[in-house]
Amino acid sequence: MEMELLVCVALAAALFYLALLHRCTGRRTVPLHREPGKAAAHYGVKDTPSIRLSGLALRVAAHLVNTVFGQFVLVPLLMRMVNLHSLRDVVIPESPTFIPVVDPKGSDDPPGQDNKETILNDLMQLSDAEEKPGFNFRTISDFVQGYKSGRITPTQVAENVIRALEDSDGRDIPLRAVVQYQPNLIMKMAEASTARYAANAPLSPLDGIPVCIKEETQVVPYHHRMGTMYRGEEQATEDATVARKLREAGAVIIGMSNMHELGLGVTGCNVNRYHGICRNPYSPQHFTGGSSSGSGAAVAAGLCPLAIGSDGGGSVRIPASFCGIVGLKGTFGRISCYKAIPLCFSNVSLGPICTSVKDAAIAHAILSGPDPNCSYSIHQPSLNLDNVGNPDLENIKFGIDWKFFTDCDPEVLEVCQQAVYHLSGLGGIMVDVTIPELEEVQIAHFISILCEVREAANMDFNNHYHNMNLDTRITLAMASTFTSSDYIQAGRQRSRAMKFLEDIFKEVHCLITPAIPSTAPLSKSSDCSVGCSDLHTLLSTIRYMQLANFTGIPALVVPVGYSSSGLPINLQIMSKWWDEATLFRVGLKVEQFRAETKKPQIYYDLL
Repeated sequence: MEMELLVCVALAAALFYLALLHRCTGRRTVPLHREPGKAAAHYGVKDTPSIRLSGLALRVAAHLVNTVFGQFVLVPLLMRMVNLHSLRDVVIPESPTFIPVVDPKGSDDPPGQDNKETILNDLMQLSDAEEKPGFNFRTISDFVQGYKSGRITPTQVAENVIRALEDSDGRDIPLRAVVQYQPNLIMKMAEASTARYAANAPLSPLDGIPVCIKEETQVVPYHHRMGTMYRGEEQATEDATVARKLREAGAVIIGMSNMHELGLGVTGCNVNRYHGICRNPYSPQHFTGGSSSGSGAAVAAGLCPLAIGSDGGGSVRIPASFCGIVGLKGTFGRISCYKAIPLCFSNVSLGPICTSVKDAAIAHAILSGPDPNCSYSIHQPSLNLDNVGNPDLENIKFGIDWKFFTDCDPEVLEVCQQAVYHLSGLGGIMVDVTIPELEEVQIAHFISILCEVREAANMDFNNHYHNMNLDTRITLAMASTFTSSDYIQAGRQRSRAMKFLEDIFKEVHCLITPAIPSTAPLSKSSDCSVGCSDLHTLLSTIRYMQLANFTGIPALVVPVGYSSSGLPINLQIMSKWWDEATLFRVGLKVEQFRAETKKPQIYYDLL
């Protein structure tokens, strides 16, 4: 009895101390001080533990991380394992930057007064990418030439699109690229386009071009589900600005493309009943990439030569890279996000996924520009693409941080290095640079994007928790442990990163990296039923993506080759704010490097 009494007293004393005496609002730390504008002298992107959850393990983990034990023990332990709390011990003197909007400099033109008709005419005069022996993707120019020659009409193409959509989801392994479409609406838009071509009065180079739009974007009359089962119960009654601009350009919107639930993933593994797993046209056993998975798959499979995605952590560039096509994330604010519900508002940009750099430039010219409904887009410089078609890269300096560049798989490194040497042979000047504090940038971006999504999805998490995919529950549980101090600290790191890039871009015109450190990951059978959660794959896949999202600079990914197993490999080009022209100029030359274009296993030729 005495022993039991002593144990009870000891426990009571411990509880009394912990509950009423022990300070729990902070801890003693050894701070790491940063000097204003002076970079920490190290490169470090620590590899993360390979913990892949699927099946029963995923179910158990999704439950535990949302319990008291999970929030106070499991998630903090995981955060320490992947170093996501490391900024808490750093003293950063810079004031935080919460929105990476950069005022245009050096432009005498008033904002938004560019002559898009002239720009588009000039772009259409550019030579198309040189056709390689064997297979070549269809481009916007192929469609336009077919329409103008009378060889085919938008109506006939629309009929082919509808048959392809039906066939793609009737396969043994459904493609699941476009998850909402209405044949009667497709035909109506196509017939109007056919009439315009018959009258020799097309509205733009996109007139009659099939386009799909990521489900994160509002498009009448489709459901704005954002990859979920519970959002968008009512049909949209107003178009997003990008959808409106596409309609005004005469594009044929073929439907809404698949996406990772709430955009919270890089695989495209969405197992709810409205969506299903989007398959990679190059290998249906491999993931397409996300979160704009359907847009990437649709273009690579030939369902349309242009698709629209959103990119908050590589969500345009990742599926473009895994599917061997072109993806563009423009300068933050260049394309309006109105009615696109950007869940990570300070990191996201809408952008095109296409089969060629020229097509990316055409789409960018049509979609960009000030929008009074989107405050971030208002103060942007005029679009200037005058030198995009220059025959060489003379005097173009491209910076490479080789420690960062080589942090990828050997096959990816070999192909991307050869592509860089190809650019040097065209007059480009290779400059060794150091991009400071990359690990801090990646941690700060991760904090920023998760805090913003967690806030935007707060009502979803509260009221629709059991309708969410398991991996989404885990991600939002992790996001729940970040604090307002973490978010402010991430903003301070953004200020430093933007200043470092400003200094780098005084020395070079662009930065070049591989797009993704590895090729598309393989899916497993258990992923099809309950999904998967793989933090190692997530952080590795976005390694080269985060800098552009976090600082707002534009980035373009262009296919340069294939792995030994036939999976695509892309190169990434990043330039200073508002300088998409340099991306297109260099990107057009990158296109020349690849010796061949392999045909995807799933492909539909609409012409």
